Amino acid sequence: MLPVIVIFAPTACGKTALAREIFGKSSLSYFKGMGEVVSADSQAVYKGLDIGTAKPSAEEREDIPHHCIDIADPRVQFGVGEWLEEADRACQDIASRHKFPIVTGGSGFYIRSFLLGLPSTPESDPEIRRQIKERLAQKGAYALYQELKECDIESAKKIRVHDTYRVCRALEVYYSSGKALSSYAVPDKLRGCYDFCIIVLTRSREDLYSRINARVDSMFEQGLCEELSGLCSQGIGSDAPGMKAIGYGEFFDPSLGIDPAKVDLSKVDKDSGCIQSLKEKIKMDSRRYAKRQYTFMRGIPNALSFDMEDRKSIEQEILRFCRSRMESL
Repeated sequence: MLPVIVIFAPTACGKTALAREIFGKSSLSYFKGMGEVVSADSQAVYKGLDIGTAKPSAEEREDIPHHCIDIADPRVQFGVGEWLEEADRACQDIASRHKFPIVTGGSGFYIRSFLLGLPSTPESDPEIRRQIKERLAQKGAYALYQELKECDIESAKKIRVHDTYRVCRALEVYYSSGKALSSYAVPDKLRGCYDFCIIVLTRSREDLYSRINARVDSMFEQGLCEELSGLCSQGIGSDAPGMKAIGYGEFFDPSLGIDPAKVDLSKVDKDSGCIQSLKEKIKMDSRRYAKRQYTFMRGIPNALSFDMEDRKSIEQEILRFCRSRMESL
């Protein structure tokens, strides 16, 4: 089996820094240069969405290579199935060069799918999918979400209102099979093709929320408004799958009084009330998302949980795994 290190933690926890400390070219570790990151971030796959997804910098990518980043057009849906294929391919490629794949990210659903695999749901029905998309265009995301709540309340609890791809997919499964998506059995055993070292990182709620708030402030300082305006100028609007991400979708909230398709956000006063309200909404959505992501990691076999402050124990566990699997590479 192929040895793989899996590190889950919400945004702003310090996952990239941890990977660099052990495997980066600048590391002082015995395993420096012997690992590469496979990103498990559902939005970092999209090209051009850099600041809002907190993609690793050029310096970080130079220190430790990253895979599954910038591989999809934000106007085209790129779901967990496509990502899983790319992640498996990347792991095989990394291992073929005698290095450790490090699958890490804050998308709990993606991490769980990598560890356990996907449930066997019905194949897509083009006609039913077309009808659902037509209703989405006519009635909007909220109406379709209410429709999902009526036929599959369990799936609705796990999906955000504006995650139209997953809402539509759940409705498609229901109308294709007569069964709720949530009724299809999710695998409960780790995939047999990998030898996993599974690390779940935690921080105190106060510390995590403080780091998330600071990261959002930093995103605006780095030019998030300008990035959003640039994407809109390319015709990438609110209906683009990539723009559903936290950090982008909030810009299209009509209650904030900003229409990115009509207003050049780079020229809006950053201290204005609408920008401050936007910033606070992104912080709130990010905090809620971070809390929700941990639910996907419940019940994962052999997962080890560590407080992020216990750096020594985390590194010791990863190094122990690497030493014992060296001959497998």
